[in-house]
Amino acid sequence: MDLLDRPLAARLTELRIAQGWSLENLASITGISRATLSRIERAETSPTAALLNRLCVAYGMTMSRLLSEVESRAPLWLPREQQPLWQDAESGFIRRTVSPPASNFQAELIEGELRAGALIDYHAPPVTGIEQHIWLLSGELVIRMSEQQWHLHAGDCLRFHLSGSSSFHAPSAQDAHYLLVICKS
Repeated sequence: MDLLDRPLAARLTELRIAQGWSLENLASITGISRATLSRIERAETSPTAALLNRLCVAYGMTMSRLLSEVESRAPLWLPREQQPLWQDAESGFIRRTVSPPASNFQAELIEGELRAGALIDYHAPPVTGIEQHIWLLSGELVIRMSEQQWHLHAGDCLRFHLSGSSSFHAPSAQDAHYLLVICKS
């Protein structure tokens, strides 16, 4: 079990209760089964990246913001071994929060690695229009957002305002390794 699973489960429960939603309400809003939501909130299972995105959409927050709320307060200096790591075993997505979101900073830095051949689909952005910059360090990455698609190679950078459905796909035999900058508005 990941060190973030229990605090994440507790925070997701708090958010649902704060909205006054039952598990049935949340299931209807997110399209995630009541049973799965219950297992996530009891920390019996860790949500996939796609499921966590659906929950973030329902609560109107980025995944980074949600994860930062379950991590300890972010210091100015964060050695690599203290940078929170979250993994989605199903998709092969590994996410390291290099520079976590903080109230007095406008950006956050994420290191991402997507296993070769893996695909993650997000049905909606957690916060529409949020500014993002992706710099691909190695491998290939195909990013689709609504009707647009970009095929990135090592060294390429894509910047955009996130809107609509999106997907991230590592199409080659090599993992896609990238840095993501997310900017608050």
